Amino acid sequence: MIIRVSEIEDEGLVVANAGEFVAPFSDASWRLDGLRLHVARDGDDVVVTGQIDATVPVVCSRCLEEFRSDVHPAVDARYVPRPASGHDVELGADDLDLDFYENDQLNLATLVETETTLALPMKPLCRADCQGLCPVCGANRNVTPCACERRAPDPRLAALRDLAARLNH
Repeated sequence: MIIRVSEIEDEGLVVANAGEFVAPFSDASWRLDGLRLHVARDGDDVVVTGQIDATVPVVCSRCLEEFRSDVHPAVDARYVPRPASGHDVELGADDLDLDFYENDQLNLATLVETETTLALPMKPLCRADCQGLCPVCGANRNVTPCACERRAPDPRLAALRDLAARLNH
């Protein structure tokens, strides 16, 4: 969804219809469930605030099973006009929350995809008590209990295990 910056009224613009976004994500399996964004001008800058609701398929970091994750990122972004291409711009620490728009156009679909991606968990879990994969046989412990030892013994400690067995006899 492209917004013309010069057409944003003084009171701002509210975008609350997810159906206005034809394909907000580059991955077709991601789903935009809803959003409410307020787009306002601040001089030449554009400030976008609000909330996004999306559902994204992710892979559990313990058992490697795919599941759907609901993400609800809060949006607070500031866009400034892109400087002329011949000029280098040095960004300071306060400028890390800035992004650029150009040709009087702001692409909200890019904002929606970026904010959703940043809200994904770094180590997604299908559930809090996920038992993961067995390090010995590779079975998913959530589905199939295995008879393997909980921890495979470290082969470097085999000499100590033998020593302990000899001392106990």
